[in-house]
Amino acid sequence: MSESTTGEDIERKRLYWHARRGMWELDLLLIPFLEHRYDGLSASDQQVFRDLIKEEDQNLFAWLMRRQWPEDDARRRVVKMIVEYAETTDNDQYRTL
Repeated sequence: MSESTTGEDIERKRLYWHARRGMWELDLLLIPFLEHRYDGLSASDQQVFRDLIKEEDQNLFAWLMRRQWPEDDARRRVVKMIVEYAETTDNDQYRTL
């Protein structure tokens, strides 16, 4: 690892790999949000996002497909931010299949 790598760079790479779920639908929602909106979140919402991506895929899928909402208000708010971002942004660069 180079000396120019900061703790912030390492954290971002860790978040990116945790956001990559191996389920295409989740990747299309989580990765663009991480790349384009995460830095603009408050510290508390960033923590909620970090906790959110530790959830099981089936929970994330149900929440992000709007089949259910998380019970926790903060988590529900971040899930809605992710869904809203996906619905209002052209993410064609991620739809290569």
